[in-house]
Amino acid sequence: MKNLVLIALLFFSAQLSAQVSFGQPELINQGWRFTLNDQQNAESPDFKDNRWRRVNLPHDWSVKGQLSPTLASCTGYLPGGIGWYRKTLNIPESKKGEKVYLYFEGVYNQSEVFVNGKSLGKRPNGYISFMYDATPHIEYGKDNVIAVRVDHSQSADSRWYTGSGIYRNVWVVYANPIHIAQWGVYAYSNNVTKKQATVNFEVEISNTSNANSTLSINNELISPEGKVVAKKTQKLAVKAGESGKINASIKVSNPQLWSLESPLLYQLKTTVTDGGKIIDQTTTKTGIRSYTFDPNKGFALNGEWMKVKGVCLHHDAGVLGSAVPREVWKRRLLTLKEVGCNAIRTSHNPQSPDLYDLCDELGLLVLDEAFDEWEYAKRKWIEGWNVGTPGFQGAFDFFEEWGEKDLADMVRRDRNHTSIFAWSIGNEVDYPNDPYSHPVLDGRSETGFTQPIFGGYKKDAPDAMRLGAIAKRLVAVVKQYDKSRPTTAGLAGVAMSNETEYPGALDIAGYNYTENRYDSDHQKYPNRVIYGSENRHELSAWKSVRDKEHIFGQFLWTGIDYLGESGRWPSRGFYSGLLDFGGFIKPRGYYRQSLWSDKPMAYLGTYPTPGKGAKSQMQDVWSQLDAENAGNYEEKTPSMDAWPIWNYSEGQLIRVVCYTNAAKAKLELNGKVVGQTKDYDDNTGIIYWDIPYETGKLEVIGMDNKNNEISRYAIQSSAQPYAIILKSTDQSIDKNGIAQVVIQIVDEKGIPVMLSDNEITCQISGPGRLLGLEASNNQDMSDYTDNVHRVFHGQMLAYIKSTSESGDIKIRFISPWLKSLETTIMVK
Repeated sequence: MKNLVLIALLFFSAQLSAQVSFGQPELINQGWRFTLNDQQNAESPDFKDNRWRRVNLPHDWSVKGQLSPTLASCTGYLPGGIGWYRKTLNIPESKKGEKVYLYFEGVYNQSEVFVNGKSLGKRPNGYISFMYDATPHIEYGKDNVIAVRVDHSQSADSRWYTGSGIYRNVWVVYANPIHIAQWGVYAYSNNVTKKQATVNFEVEISNTSNANSTLSINNELISPEGKVVAKKTQKLAVKAGESGKINASIKVSNPQLWSLESPLLYQLKTTVTDGGKIIDQTTTKTGIRSYTFDPNKGFALNGEWMKVKGVCLHHDAGVLGSAVPREVWKRRLLTLKEVGCNAIRTSHNPQSPDLYDLCDELGLLVLDEAFDEWEYAKRKWIEGWNVGTPGFQGAFDFFEEWGEKDLADMVRRDRNHTSIFAWSIGNEVDYPNDPYSHPVLDGRSETGFTQPIFGGYKKDAPDAMRLGAIAKRLVAVVKQYDKSRPTTAGLAGVAMSNETEYPGALDIAGYNYTENRYDSDHQKYPNRVIYGSENRHELSAWKSVRDKEHIFGQFLWTGIDYLGESGRWPSRGFYSGLLDFGGFIKPRGYYRQSLWSDKPMAYLGTYPTPGKGAKSQMQDVWSQLDAENAGNYEEKTPSMDAWPIWNYSEGQLIRVVCYTNAAKAKLELNGKVVGQTKDYDDNTGIIYWDIPYETGKLEVIGMDNKNNEISRYAIQSSAQPYAIILKSTDQSIDKNGIAQVVIQIVDEKGIPVMLSDNEITCQISGPGRLLGLEASNNQDMSDYTDNVHRVFHGQMLAYIKSTSESGDIKIRFISPWLKSLETTIMVK
């Protein structure tokens, strides 16, 4: 029991202090005031903000705005603007003599922070965490006014949805004038075997006092069970107003290795004493593991060669926008693991600290990415993805001043996350003629470009040869703060970049949609480690990884549907995810599960058999997935996007597709075989049958090579919608926690009605409030700020946040003509 209590305390301590590595952090998310106006003198402590709206952080004002076709498609037809936040914070008299810092995990974007009317600084990058020393302007024993101006007036500054405002946590940090530096503890392992490993650590101390000091720094390594397995104490002299650093290592016998199946984590407890008195202390999570990258054999984790089955992820969650609670990310990541995913690429920016913590704890590799553009702007689509006249707002305008600092801060903040296995310095900054150009583009038909290149060589465009110099500079920044991981980037114009020093500056090279160069470039550049940094969902792209030893993995575009990069109105966002906006598995998610998962599975989807007059259902699906090629209906079979619907006209010829990892499968309808046993088709990854529709239960049975059943999946014809039922929910949550409530429309027999689009009203009483309703329909452009929403494919998700009070949250879902649903969630 003692060990369990110790582990709980250590994890609680780590969650609070690991973000900044020092002091006593306290969350200050509650009780802010907000206005979506650029008001004069709003930074003044005397400014009257009593008419401003009360909000709690994290807060994204864009997602609560009005969708409009007059706004930019690149950010999901949602608004930006300029907003102000204010909070009154009492700093106790007892804190006098201590330092007071304000730490922001992320503010989008162009933020400026004030305390008692004095500016602490500006930070243009909306994805970077930053901290200010507020001490000179603090009045101890009194109320202090924090004001934050956020300027997202350039609302079309990204190719995807960004959100607006203070959309991540905010902390106040109290500390002794002599303390561990911001992100000052760094731990990593090397020389890892099953018998022994070395844990290296670095501790940087900031002495902001007026006196020199000689400190004692003690580091204890604590096992996953809570046992101290090694310790080391060192002395460090730090002069007044300066910093000092220690470096050391600890040998660990029989280490418990972090892996995807068993993500075990150690704790490094760092204690700083001055004259025998503890002046600072922090606990850092770390894991013991090894990474190997080889140009011929690919990637190994702890010496075991494996394929990386990754997905790219943006940072929003549909109706929640960019203010995504930890619980929501946990549910999403667990679902991605369920479909066989083992890696995440943070496209194309640093993400919330919660995401990395969860990947550490759940066992997911992370490719941490910094930028989508460097010194020049890319096209930002305004009227629809890849249509109309683009805009050119973006982050490029502060790259020269802030780029290296932003990258350094990303690496320093995230480097203790065991899950991170590579640093990416950029995504598609080499996109041909967007903006860089090179004479090789005039020979594009011979060089194998797979991305649009907007014409041939343009001599007046930025010279692609600049890419190498910038890449070298950025790689040097990464190596300054972490030499234990490789650097990489997602190359969009590989054929062009190969003419520059860009790929050579990287440790491993990511190829975006360029599988046709895997073999030729492997021969031409035998020392280059190659992988798919961004890939489509086609089986051929996966087989280029599966069947080529030297290609270590792929990252699908995308893991989860996201806001922005929308097609023409109506379209909320990009719709190619394995999961939808609500985190539900889509048909292509089950298809991917059949390719990636080792656990036996089977899935059934249907649509009218291709042919004249049979376009409606799949045409609609493909129009959302791929507007440019939606007309090629008859060529796109069998489909990876077939929904589990079994409601058609009697006798209508229906294509039934099965996604499975079984060796063979057969099809039964109402207990009778209607689809003969067929072997798995490695050309498509899909088994299918064309059969006439008959009402009832359709079931597929997956079998091994000896005809033993290993998996089964059924769908059933439904009658008219009858009732709202509870599909899943959290039974209890903590104060200020999140409940995720999933409802389903069923008929009188309890069969899900996949074709239902009933309008549902959600009513809540008790210590909770509705954050949003998400049914995941990409073409639903209705009001997402209220408590009324239509289901999609018969289901919907409600996000409900508890207040700081305990008690029961009573939730009621009602709809005309349907039997209502009432449920209760306990707030502990």
